[in-house]
Amino acid sequence: MRVLGIESSCDETAVAIYAHDKGIIAEAVASQIETHAKFGGVVPEVASREHLKVLPALTQQVLADAGCDWSSIDGIAVTAGPGLMGALLVGVTFARSVGLVNNIPVLPVHHMEGHLFAPGLSDEGLPAFPFMSLLVSGGHTLLIRVDGLGQYKVIGQTIDDAAGECFDKAARVLGLPYPGGPEIAKLAKRGDASVFKLPRPMLNKANFNFSFSGLKTAVMYAAKGCTNFDAQAKADLAAATELAIADVLVKKAMRACKAEDITTLVIAGGVAANQTLRMTLDKASKAQDINVFVPDLAYCTDNAAMIAYAGALRFQQNDKITNDWDANPRWKLTDLT
Repeated sequence: MRVLGIESSCDETAVAIYAHDKGIIAEAVASQIETHAKFGGVVPEVASREHLKVLPALTQQVLADAGCDWSSIDGIAVTAGPGLMGALLVGVTFARSVGLVNNIPVLPVHHMEGHLFAPGLSDEGLPAFPFMSLLVSGGHTLLIRVDGLGQYKVIGQTIDDAAGECFDKAARVLGLPYPGGPEIAKLAKRGDASVFKLPRPMLNKANFNFSFSGLKTAVMYAAKGCTNFDAQAKADLAAATELAIADVLVKKAMRACKAEDITTLVIAGGVAANQTLRMTLDKASKAQDINVFVPDLAYCTDNAAMIAYAGALRFQQNDKITNDWDANPRWKLTDLT
């Protein structure tokens, strides 16, 4: 079975084709980073127009790269939520249109479910169930117990800012461009994290929830209170910020694994590409005998390969596809079955 995946939930337009016997056979991503950088963040209306502009041609490019035409596609999987409503509608409307014209069934895929199963695209493949997933991105920070496709239990989540959002807001304090996460990681390589003492919000709480708004505020006050906020001080603060976020994420994830008696942890989402987070996680997981699975770097950020793959799993599970669905910017992962 060949599934064409479409992702347009935020500021990446992506298309990919997944085949059960070959894996990903073609994919492409059109990034809007440069478009939104001058605004310091994603502008929803601009994102929608960019998706509308590039999606048809990008799809034809991927079909050509795979040596396919529409008659070779057995199913279409499209991100239906959560995300920016206008951006989601572009992808959903396009998927339904080409599906109708070419008589191909169309299946909605939850964006977070795509991230959850992204490690399945690696050579190692998806780990056995159950596993714990640490899903961290610009808009989400979640700890999820995964017992199977559609079987999810949210163990912990952020009560305010997501980890990726904290990176972006801290980057503004440091005068760094959008997106903030990669820029902070780059600057942090020259810094000494021990120079600044930043808090680890909610680390000592008995639950597995997160909070990053206080850390963002602490970064702002640290910058204002620095008598000589030169290039080295900025690098030191970047390193301290990065380590504080990694510490909280890793320690909470390790505790969640222990509480749920799970020995496998999957990390996914854009923040999963952060090398400090990966190194901190590697050290902690070895100390606690936790097996860690991470997607390839290309599949940490938003992409259509994970949507095509999750869609393929869904097509296998569902023998009846309906049209009783629509784009849902607030679609909850726990609503899936």
